[in-house]
Amino acid sequence: MTGKMPDFSNVQSGSSSTATKIYEVVSGDSLSKIAKREYGNANEWTRIFEANKDIIKDPNKIFPGQKLKIPPK
Repeated sequence: MTGKMPDFSNVQSGSSSTATKIYEVVSGDSLSKIAKREYGNANEWTRIFEANKDIIKDPNKIFPGQKLKIPPK
């Protein structure tokens, strides 16, 4: 074992999978839909809500054009 880290150089912009992503809300989105797309689990929506409390006051009200931080899994 060399202890070598996995190579993430092919990830966009050379960032690792631990980087926070920015997601722009589109019409019809909900936090649970975004969580399912990003994490594979709709119940992870609270993670997105917690990371965006500065712009999301009500988790049931997100709007097209909002840019949400998607924390790493």
